[in-house]
Amino acid sequence: MTDDTQQISTARLLDRSDERVRHADTLGNTISAFVDRVRSGDLGSLPVVVGLIVICTAFESLNPVFLAPNNLVNLLFDCSTVGVISLGIVCILMVGEIDLSVGSVSGFASALVGVLWVGQDWPVAVAIVTALVLGGAIGALYAFLFNRLGMPSFVSTLAGLLGWLGLQLYLLGSSGSINLPYGSPLVNFGQMLVMPPIVSYVLAAVASLVMFVTGYRTAARRRQAGLSASSLGRMVLKALLVTVLLEFVVYYLNLGRGVPWMFGLFVGLCVVMNYALTRTKWGRSMSAVGGNREAARRAGINVRRVYLSAFVLCSTLAAAGGILAAARLASSSQQAGTGDVNLNAIAAAVIGGTSLFGGRGSAYSALLGVIVIQSIASGLTLLDLSSSLRYMITGAVLAIAVIVDSLARRSRLSHGRA
Repeated sequence: MTDDTQQISTARLLDRSDERVRHADTLGNTISAFVDRVRSGDLGSLPVVVGLIVICTAFESLNPVFLAPNNLVNLLFDCSTVGVISLGIVCILMVGEIDLSVGSVSGFASALVGVLWVGQDWPVAVAIVTALVLGGAIGALYAFLFNRLGMPSFVSTLAGLLGWLGLQLYLLGSSGSINLPYGSPLVNFGQMLVMPPIVSYVLAAVASLVMFVTGYRTAARRRQAGLSASSLGRMVLKALLVTVLLEFVVYYLNLGRGVPWMFGLFVGLCVVMNYALTRTKWGRSMSAVGGNREAARRAGINVRRVYLSAFVLCSTLAAAGGILAAARLASSSQQAGTGDVNLNAIAAAVIGGTSLFGGRGSAYSALLGVIVIQSIASGLTLLDLSSSLRYMITGAVLAIAVIVDSLARRSRLSHGRA
């Protein structure tokens, strides 16, 4: 082949590559790319979104009150407590471990705040900080047992489940509960405080703007690297659609009491955690350790430090969820953190899309998963059905989520080998 012929062939290949890049955003290619991702096992949030639509449609058809604005506002209040705990579960599942004591840690933190604030007359802020610090210390203890002594996280956190529950009962004493002062800022935050309408509208618009700016910067970096990227028009259209959707949701909630500040705190934590997991070296290290611990170690990642951060975050967020639960109920009681709190927090992370096998997950898994679980609970309560059905339905949804995760993982492995 002569030099001229080789140059012509190279030019043709470049032209074809440019053509593929220019047409990468056509509707047909976009749909085709989406189908390819699904077939390869990259389902993302698709299953949980479809499931949530089915759940809402079913309960709304059985009881029109389900999608009433005020019922949705109450649902968001309830989502926030378990959701914060589930956000910690996402962290620990990302590294392929588990924490079975998050419910007991949340109950212990709730009891500690009640004892220090009401029983010992500590300032409420100091009591909250103390509970959060002790929650982090519990996570550090689990990390020490795992990193230094090789104790499986299943065993250490199961022991913690019993130990922290016993400490919670000890702190509350014979009374069994401590009522938190009504009208206090903490209780108002957990029961009544909602955003002013203008604030909720502005925050919804800011969220869309941040999504557009992030997507634009990512596309610019891909173009600089010579990779295909979304067109400006497509990003603008996507941002507009998201803006319209979020503004409509905010408008609908404002027909009732409005958007709870506590739910706003939960969403804010999800945004911060998502940024940390997807945009930082720490987040990439979490995924690497969860995917293959030995390979991560050989790549120079401080595996022990990653595990330490995961356990500490999980326990700290569990303590935060317990404090929010106390604010929601206006009391610290022996029932706090017991019952289905522990399992719901784990189930929410898994149902939302975080893999039990480690290495794959998202902070938004906690958000989507806990909405699914609380939607089931709210719908069954409105239908005046027994809690036994709620347990069975939640268990079935969890089983389906794990099956989908397993099948998606198998599909990814077979696709990778192909």
